Amino acid sequence: MTEQTQTPDMETATQPRKAVKRGGGDPATRGRTTIADGVVEKIAGLAARDVLGVHAMGSGLSRTFGAVRDRVPGGSKSVTRGVKAEVGEVQTALDLEIVVDYGVSISDVAHAVRENVIAAVERMTGLEVVEVNIAVSDVKLPEEEDEEPEPRIQ
Repeated sequence: MTEQTQTPDMETATQPRKAVKRGGGDPATRGRTTIADGVVEKIAGLAARDVLGVHAMGSGLSRTFGAVRDRVPGGSKSVTRGVKAEVGEVQTALDLEIVVDYGVSISDVAHAVRENVIAAVERMTGLEVVEVNIAVSDVKLPEEEDEEPEPRIQ
């Protein structure tokens, strides 16, 4: 009988290949994600509007200009009205200007807005919200009409 010898090529062909990890390290460390201020402002604006007792966002002047812009064909409702965000790499700070409905507790509404905004922004962006400053610029009385200019065309 003849004795067979295995060549190195035969040994590697019968052994399973080991997975080669390319690039090294955790995929989360391979690159950077940046989030624009406007993205955080939209999230915060929508979250604030969801709170019962918030009538509108922004000052009277910004709401008036917004109402005009909303009536222009092709114009879109600004969800960022009344919201200003400063976004860093891992943290964000927000300033909100709101109008509350008459009869609601302003401190309760502000607390609810703060909680809702922080939860939404942190969940969607992964950023830590370090502060949410809320300025109540007006109270909407039941008999007041909304500040929308009269349409120019009937």
